[in-house]
Amino acid sequence: MNLSLSSSDIVTLLLVVALFVLLSWWSIRDAYSRDFGSGNEKFFWLQISVLIPFIGCLLYLFIGRKRGRKNT
Repeated sequence: MNLSLSSSDIVTLLLVVALFVLLSWWSIRDAYSRDFGSGNEKFFWLQISVLIPFIGCLLYLFIGRKRGRKNT
């Protein structure tokens, strides 16, 4: 099995990985800085974002972010 990637394939792969890492980092940082009313709910969103990285980040983006208030 010959697995040779062209330079454009490598760049595309690196961009996808970078997007994944940045989205994960953002959702963890945002969940940590928001006030959810209870520590359990904040802990839940942090766990989802860490343990189920891509899907958890999307869930937090569309559901969890609306539930918390931005700390001022």
